[in-house]
Amino acid sequence: MAKKDTPMGFCFFNNIGVAARHAFKVHGLERVAIIDFDVHHGNGTEDCFAGDEKVLMCSIFQHPFYPYSGTDKPAANMCNVPLAAGCGGEEFRDAVTQVWMPRLREFNPQMILISAGFDGHYEDDMGGLKLLERDFAWCTEQLKNLAAEICNKRVVSMLEGGYVMSSLARSVGAHLRVLADL
Repeated sequence: MAKKDTPMGFCFFNNIGVAARHAFKVHGLERVAIIDFDVHHGNGTEDCFAGDEKVLMCSIFQHPFYPYSGTDKPAANMCNVPLAAGCGGEEFRDAVTQVWMPRLREFNPQMILISAGFDGHYEDDMGGLKLLERDFAWCTEQLKNLAAEICNKRVVSMLEGGYVMSSLARSVGAHLRVLADL
């Protein structure tokens, strides 16, 4: 549940949070990484898992931007990388390579869960990031390779955001092609 001073996001159920709890309870996993690439900070997911040593959350999001969270003293298990409006693939790839990947390797998750939000696409006027389909595909490839290396290829992806149907369709397609080895 979100803190009283934290604005509510666009979701009523935290799908990725349910998936993480399922992985622990049903599959007996001890460490799960949650990856969140979305134009908005995943404040609800952060609220669910802040301080939980069984979860590492790696996130990029536009900041400052709604819900105006994610930068003020995040818990140690939160790996938040705020990006300014106008940032594109180079900054996104730097965040993944230089910040996320070292933390993920150190954490050594048994499963990677992806909150796949495609509203950071340059055509999506919800926000101001300038990502392209190839950036989402590249990120997916990095995560998939890491999963093959350290967590027995366990990757689950859930669609989280995207408001322009044409760019959403292309971005989801690029993401799924990588996951499916197509």
